[in-house]
Amino acid sequence: MPPPRSPQPVPGPARPAAVTETGLLGTPVKIQPHGCDSGALLGRLGVLVQALLATVAFSTLMLKRFQEPKEERRPWRIWFYDTSKQAIGALFIHFANVFLSGHTAEDPCSLYLMNFILDATLGMLLIWFGVKVVSWLVEHRKYTCLAFGEYGDPPQAAAWIGQCILYLLIMVFEKTVVSFALFIPGWTKLQEILLDYIPDPQLELVLVMFIVPFTVNVLLCPDLDFDQSESDQDISGLQGTSQKATQPGYQGVL
Repeated sequence: MPPPRSPQPVPGPARPAAVTETGLLGTPVKIQPHGCDSGALLGRLGVLVQALLATVAFSTLMLKRFQEPKEERRPWRIWFYDTSKQAIGALFIHFANVFLSGHTAEDPCSLYLMNFILDATLGMLLIWFGVKVVSWLVEHRKYTCLAFGEYGDPPQAAAWIGQCILYLLIMVFEKTVVSFALFIPGWTKLQEILLDYIPDPQLELVLVMFIVPFTVNVLLCPDLDFDQSESDQDISGLQGTSQKATQPGYQGVL
């Protein structure tokens, strides 16, 4: 009789293997079996986190408005015009980052975080430069209705619409330059190790879409303003503008 064969070990569940795909820079990228899924930013948790962040941002703006001295507090219409410009720019940057992060073979959470970091550093300088250039052109051409923060007396919705368009064009310029900056060699390697130490994809999502933006925009630089123009009118990028007087700044969330 043949000798009995020893029992074979029962194989456990196979771990998903890493997949090599073409990354954002056109180079092969090894996708590890952890990190956010491709649709995580617009999934149920992602939408909930974004809604929570928007609520916190709006509540912060309201709180700062009521903290302003009454004699310096802007009328509600001027406050709405200023904050709506800020919100339009912030929403454009945010959804541009979500779109760019969701259309890549790489981890969308780490790519979103990279976009946010660039927007909060290089992007702020680009916005400051864009506001300065546009303000100089408006003053040179004497388009008073397009001067940031000047809406006429009484305030005109047409002036607000024109300023929103100019501000949105500045945001498009900023996002375009930042997107090209991601093609600099080395970003792919940084993206691979940026959030490698976080094993839970949901924790990674909350970190990059709530904790980091909240910390940067609300806690670290809540009153960051760009330099004033020669007419002492407050000209700010992500912070909003004032009407005929310098007002305390307020922070927009990207």
